[in-house]
Amino acid sequence: MKKYKVGIIGATGMVGQRFALLLENHPWFEPVCLAASANSAGKKYKDAVKKWLMSSPMPEKLKDIVVMDATADKEKIAASVDFCFCAVNMKKDEIRELEYAYAKLECPVVSNNSAHRFTDDVPMIIPEVNADHLEVIASQRAHLGTKRGFIAVKSNCSLQSYVPLLHPLKKFGIKCAAVTTYQAISGAGKIFDTMPEIVDNVIPYIGGEEEKSEKEPLKIWGDIENGKIVPATSPVITAQCLRVPVSDGHTAACFVSFENKPSKEQILSAWAEFSGEPQKLNLPSAPKQFIHYSEEDNRPQPKLDRNTENGMAVCAGRLREDNLFDYKFIGFSHNTLRGAAGGAVLLAELLASKGYFD
Repeated sequence: MKKYKVGIIGATGMVGQRFALLLENHPWFEPVCLAASANSAGKKYKDAVKKWLMSSPMPEKLKDIVVMDATADKEKIAASVDFCFCAVNMKKDEIRELEYAYAKLECPVVSNNSAHRFTDDVPMIIPEVNADHLEVIASQRAHLGTKRGFIAVKSNCSLQSYVPLLHPLKKFGIKCAAVTTYQAISGAGKIFDTMPEIVDNVIPYIGGEEEKSEKEPLKIWGDIENGKIVPATSPVITAQCLRVPVSDGHTAACFVSFENKPSKEQILSAWAEFSGEPQKLNLPSAPKQFIHYSEEDNRPQPKLDRNTENGMAVCAGRLREDNLFDYKFIGFSHNTLRGAAGGAVLLAELLASKGYFD
């Protein structure tokens, strides 16, 4: 695999910092360009980052890179990289315009943002679940008038804690599911120092999160028709989303009913046997075992399980029959690794392996 030159747009924020760490020693991707807002432009990365939020130190080779203006310097940025990751903190319509601008400059965009998740010719990918949706990129390029440029996005970070666990069970005919997610503060770009209101507290509202949790799975499970992704109409999902005093890792309590109720053993077997394109292609960031099930009653836990397979696996536990639904279980994933930057890097690896950056 050739080495691709990569830009990080939104490099100074929490997700941008995670991208910087993940790409530090990546075998395929070399970060050569860092971009952020006009306030950060012109400064060395080590000076532009107001607070380094990662537990590992800032990569030495990135410290002295001069940060560029993501908006004013986009032509220069696009010309210097093979593709870019985008994790900017802007208004949704501004993000949409910015990502389109890069794509039209023939720079593919792998986005961590939500702005294009419901654009019908933009694939929203969980690599193990719906890699086939990459095929819509050909239609998107035709619509944009580009040869190389396109936008691909990853889904909302909280989906990773339950959608990968529901997906292998679709063969039993999922009728409906109810999910409550208990989401870490890093999902809001915060650490405990910058979110004192979460200490000894639970906040039962995260703006827009419940709508995403109910609707995004249907796009992921949709079909491509006439160059557009048409969302599935079922199963019905209802969601509640809570912010909890956890640094990293989103937990989901999930309840599910089936057309053809499987046995507990059939569910456990479906999880154990499930793998996707990243495992078949042996992509660098892919977990060897995608779904890990714990038999212990008190697992999974954020503290104990968030770094399973370098934070890229999905964990499950407490599968049991329910009095109202057929089954209930607990799901868990690392929200800034599998859920955010790591999921985007895995998506980029999938795109690279299939020639979309060439």
